[in-house]
Amino acid sequence: MSVQMVHVYFFGKQYLVPDNLTIMKAMEYAGYQLVRGCGCRNGFCGACATIYRIKGQQQLKTALACQTKVEEGMYVATLPFFPLVKQVYDIKKIKPEQQVMMQLYPEIYSCVGCNACTRACPQGLKVMQYIAYAQRGDFAKVAELSFDCVMCGICSVRCPAEISHPQVALLARRLNGRYLAPHSDHVDERVKEIKEGKFEQALEDLMAKSDDQLKDLYEHRDIEK
Repeated sequence: MSVQMVHVYFFGKQYLVPDNLTIMKAMEYAGYQLVRGCGCRNGFCGACATIYRIKGQQQLKTALACQTKVEEGMYVATLPFFPLVKQVYDIKKIKPEQQVMMQLYPEIYSCVGCNACTRACPQGLKVMQYIAYAQRGDFAKVAELSFDCVMCGICSVRCPAEISHPQVALLARRLNGRYLAPHSDHVDERVKEIKEGKFEQALEDLMAKSDDQLKDLYEHRDIEK
């Protein structure tokens, strides 16, 4: 299949790039050296938060640059690190009660229900819905709906109430994991084995392998069902 070339604009400058590239790869094709905001390159770290629009369209769209392919007439601007509000707390001293959110993240009660956070999420999460559950102290539901959050912060960039949605969700998942989710005996056993040094030799063996050997191990690993 022949590759089509498309016109894209990175920071206002036009480039001609293959249409089968992601925004991130297209930037490198155009000559940009990415040393920040590139992270894992597989959509898991949330470092490559990006905003863009298509020529002739008014809608401003959000995406992760490593997941989104370029389009004809795409105007792109990557987002700098977004300083989410992260409150300090000791998970051992707080309880899964509604008042925890009121004390640590009271701004969630200023949510105007605009749904901009949900529309902006590159993971397709129901962000406004899990904030509603956080308001009611239903941390299990927040944990469920926010499970695939990659902490990119795009939802917060678009929020008129200045809610730090990813940090709210992270607190809920921690509370759920410590106090509400069923206890996992096999996790306790694995932690015990790690502390006893059971896997130290295996780690040393991995460190001694070449990149090709590691890739082969990864591609032929046993996947737990």
